[in-house]
Amino acid sequence: MANTIMPGHGSGGRLMNELIESVIRRRLGIDSVQLDDAAVLTVGNASIAFTTDTFTITPVFFPGGDIGKLAVNGTVNDLAVMGARPLVISCSLILEEGLEFSLLEKILDSMKSEADRAGVKIVTGDTKVVPNGKADKIFINTSGIGIIEKGLLRRPLSPGDAIIISGTIGDHGMAVMAARNSLSFSSGLESDCAHLNHMIQKAAAAFPDGIKFIRDPTRGGVASVLNEIVKGQGHSAKIYEDALPIREEVRGVCGILGIDPLYAANEGKALLIAERKDAPGIVEVLKSTPEGKNAAIIGEINTEFPGKAFIETPIGGRRILPLLTDEQLPRIC
Repeated sequence: MANTIMPGHGSGGRLMNELIESVIRRRLGIDSVQLDDAAVLTVGNASIAFTTDTFTITPVFFPGGDIGKLAVNGTVNDLAVMGARPLVISCSLILEEGLEFSLLEKILDSMKSEADRAGVKIVTGDTKVVPNGKADKIFINTSGIGIIEKGLLRRPLSPGDAIIISGTIGDHGMAVMAARNSLSFSSGLESDCAHLNHMIQKAAAAFPDGIKFIRDPTRGGVASVLNEIVKGQGHSAKIYEDALPIREEVRGVCGILGIDPLYAANEGKALLIAERKDAPGIVEVLKSTPEGKNAAIIGEINTEFPGKAFIETPIGGRRILPLLTDEQLPRIC
């Protein structure tokens, strides 16, 4: 492991996993620091999910969203994929000296609007100001609490289970990339930033025993999440190249820049593992919601390459999808 912190330590890839395991959990408590989208805790007779996240994105406004909308939805989604109903979130701000009040007000209005749509309340927070040049306009930390009413969406996986994505892949990462670099050939790119709690609740209610696992493929994208799901297990995650829903705009920009959309960030998609027999019905429920209109079955759990994620081409070729050391697109959330 490196002697100093590098950008890859916050990327969602191999370096970040090493940092968490060898430094953070060793010192804060291996038994207490849970490795999931949210920690599951018992308070009295209630089971709750608790999560926290920090958002540092450039630019703070991008096609389809802004850092405020991103902060609310990122926290809401981390609770929702556990099977929790999000209730409340916090809002802590790190502001750079010289930040315009008009920009701050616009971001806060965006946070409030998105929280209202997601059905959560912003109930507490903190504000700090750092000298000019010591931050990138604004950083936001949000923590959230949700109640688990109908069971945790975390069950053991089995060969034959279906892999489902709730929509198109790589939209957020490529939209931010294009906005940051003013790419003239990126017309039509827009972030998928959205809250998923209503969509997930609808699918879970319709198939309470069919959904085994849900994650939102943010940093590191779909490929990184699949690697985390099967790491150290006796099964593998296989996806079909010709089944992947990828917008032509995203596919085109990725092709020009040499970027694999499977590793690009998403901020409004859910990756589900479900019973094979229930998968078509789950996809139809997802498609009935605005956030899931492009849902598709993209693969399956099998035993071909235990502990690995891989992709199968239309002609039957197979390619391992490794956990990247670093990240293709820095500062995307």
